Amino acid sequence: MLKASLLVTGYTHKFAVDVDGQEVKFEPDEERNYRAVIPYEDLVNGSGADKELLQEIAHTLETFFK
Repeated sequence: MLKASLLVTGYTHKFAVDVDGQEVKFEPDEERNYRAVIPYEDLVNGSGADKELLQEIAHTLETFFK
């Protein structure tokens, strides 16, 4: 279980998910698949979340909202 919140802006939405203390936003692309958006600073500092975990979260969101 991960803490998450829905962010609605205009005609689109995003999910903000707390992954190991880091906020990762998931947004739908043109094909309604979800992608993770991680701040550049977190990538440079090497504090990025596990890639497989991010893929699993995106897949779970797609099963619920696609």
